[in-house]
Amino acid sequence: MKTLVSAAALLAASFSAMPALAANLVLYTSQPNEDAQATVDGFMAANPDIKVDWVRDGTPKIMARLQAEIAAGNPVADVLLIADTVTLERLKQDGKLVAYKSPQAVNYDASLYDKDGYYYSTKLITTGIVYNTAAGMKPTSWQDLTKPEARNLATMPSPLTSGAALIHAQTLAGVEGLGWDYYKALGENGATAAGGNGAVLKAVAAGEKAYGMVVDYMPIREKAKGAPVEFVFPSEGVSAVTEPVGILASSKNIEAAQKFVDHVLSVEGQQGFVKLGYIPARNGIAMPEGFPARETIRVLPLDAATALKDTQADLTSFSGYFSAN
Repeated sequence: MKTLVSAAALLAASFSAMPALAANLVLYTSQPNEDAQATVDGFMAANPDIKVDWVRDGTPKIMARLQAEIAAGNPVADVLLIADTVTLERLKQDGKLVAYKSPQAVNYDASLYDKDGYYYSTKLITTGIVYNTAAGMKPTSWQDLTKPEARNLATMPSPLTSGAALIHAQTLAGVEGLGWDYYKALGENGATAAGGNGAVLKAVAAGEKAYGMVVDYMPIREKAKGAPVEFVFPSEGVSAVTEPVGILASSKNIEAAQKFVDHVLSVEGQQGFVKLGYIPARNGIAMPEGFPARETIRVLPLDAATALKDTQADLTSFSGYFSAN
């Protein structure tokens, strides 16, 4: 309880005004509050000489805050740990990140970090299908949500409000046999798209909807607590956001920031994410409880630079199929 209270107090203080004495390190993150506190606690335990302040919000709001600070000539953050590589790719192209070749990178698949060292994935948060255990159909494929059995019974977060949902749509749009025709079929089958992942899980758990697209850890956590939900990794594969970490070029604490990057990529840092219920990005780390073996999960590819270039067109395409929702 003390940890939660202190986290809430620090969050409020961070958004009203940063401390008069600059911290050794300032982290801007989109992690949930408890996860952000656990990440910071783990880092400070390993680096007791470095103090960390953190500010948490959704990625769009964190980015709006950061861009406003940059425009004012006073960026506060040293390190970003936010939802997706597309956002950090934009910062990289704008010259707002500094490259760092972490020695921990040898333990990661090359597809999970920027080849020049501007950002590194810290975990895999996949999007699959959640269904209510009372549902008549037990889906195994993305295409199942377009069947008559799912008519008016499926829901998903909107890419207009959820970064993970945008990455998911862009990923499926590039899969042969799915593409934007798949989203058209979903819309014609009465699927709805609004809000974020939390609202989707709530609707399915309550029985308001039978099926939903949602990030993996939410229903897996809730099932463990007794919620009437099951999570499926569809046969075609899943999209993933990877909560990458990157260092701001404007950081005044580069050495401390590099230590933070190394920590979240280390065995200890990755095991900390596993304890929170996330799939580790690092090779050779055991999966969290409730997840299948990692080799059974097919993660679909997405090129961050291409996704960034196509973002506006993709949002327009999606809105055309779900404008009435």
